[in-house]
Amino acid sequence: MNYWNKEIECAPRSEIEALQSYRLSLTVRRVYENVAPYRQKMDEARVRPEDIKSIADLNKLPFTTKQDLRNNYPYGMFAVPSSEVVRIHASSGTTGKQTVVGYTAHDIDVWAECAARALVDVGGTKDDYVQVAYGYGLFTGGLGMHYGAEKLGATAIPASAGNSMRQLEMFRDFGTTIICMTPSYAISLIELMHENGFKKEDFRLKAGLFGAEPWTEEMRKQIEEGLGLKAYDIYGLSEIMGPSVSTECQCQCGMHICEDHFIAEVIDPDTLEPLPPGKQGELVFTCITKEALPLIRYRTRDIATLVYDKCECGRTLVRMLKPQGRTDDMLIIRGVNVFPSQIESALLSVDEKATNYLLVVDRVNNLDTLEVQLEMRPDMMQMGDDVKNLERYTRRVKNAIDSAIGVGVSVKLLEPKTLARSMGKAVRVQDNRAIKNKFEKK
Repeated sequence: MNYWNKEIECAPRSEIEALQSYRLSLTVRRVYENVAPYRQKMDEARVRPEDIKSIADLNKLPFTTKQDLRNNYPYGMFAVPSSEVVRIHASSGTTGKQTVVGYTAHDIDVWAECAARALVDVGGTKDDYVQVAYGYGLFTGGLGMHYGAEKLGATAIPASAGNSMRQLEMFRDFGTTIICMTPSYAISLIELMHENGFKKEDFRLKAGLFGAEPWTEEMRKQIEEGLGLKAYDIYGLSEIMGPSVSTECQCQCGMHICEDHFIAEVIDPDTLEPLPPGKQGELVFTCITKEALPLIRYRTRDIATLVYDKCECGRTLVRMLKPQGRTDDMLIIRGVNVFPSQIESALLSVDEKATNYLLVVDRVNNLDTLEVQLEMRPDMMQMGDDVKNLERYTRRVKNAIDSAIGVGVSVKLLEPKTLARSMGKAVRVQDNRAIKNKFEKK
């Protein structure tokens, strides 16, 4: 088994926790002294830096949320002077002000280290050609994996997102062996392959790192079959670092968290109390090596589970299982909590190729409704003369989803290419209730 940093990746649990405790105490003191909002939060919680001696004291510290970053936009949470910040990234800001993240030269180097570790986790070496099809720019995906490939000594291909035919041509002509992109974009490329006569045998692809949005095991199977590679999950968020906070290894049984740089917790999102290993809850991260923006107990809103047993690959770093959704993505339909990932999993259990869909939530006569708009594949159009076949297919999809979420839905079949394709994060939900609420308030 290959490792990028075996000393830490395979360290005994006691050594990992000792390192985390030491780095945590230093970080807490630094943010207290240099970040006014943190100093105010800690004073209000009656916590002093000297109270934090080990990771056992972590729950004494207050949480940080995205709203804290927005309240102190753009640089109010930075712990270093602007002269030490060498790069800025930011979120898309689709639900409010952008969350702005700064990096020192040391932060960039740590990020490249984690990204290189991610590539080695999935079998990458210096001989690989790594095609990065995440967006470059303020989004962290593209540059994060690009620097990781270069750190590894592999050949980085900065394809960025879009220009899909060119992506396929580069797979073939450049001898790409590892790809990095969103899973929904991978599905779009597979669709384009079929339409333009490409075959997976035309490529040398062996592995793909897919992240930036939730995806299911069913989608993993479709990507692996369609592109002829092993599909791996990678996790990150711009506020913490970017892609490669955690990554699956070749065992594909959870994503190893870079615990020498981050402390992970899972909390009950309602009580905010820490949950024991193996329990599902909201994922919380504390940065213990970041210089520019060292976030303390940052609530990610992602719903996940932590697993501490030793992986078959030999790594001892804690693993996080694939996030099951986000607390802020959760839909409440007639009093029932519904995650889009539940619907996708049910949908793909009926038809593993049914990946282009949109969930339309509405309110009719004070009653919540959920319509699943599902694109038919071109081959299904041949069933058009047999309406009963399409009706049976629609019923199977509806029954699978109803059973999975406990709420009745309607299913509407659409013609191929009806829904917009995404080169980045796919838009899966259209909640018309929010639009109506705004209109009613006016």
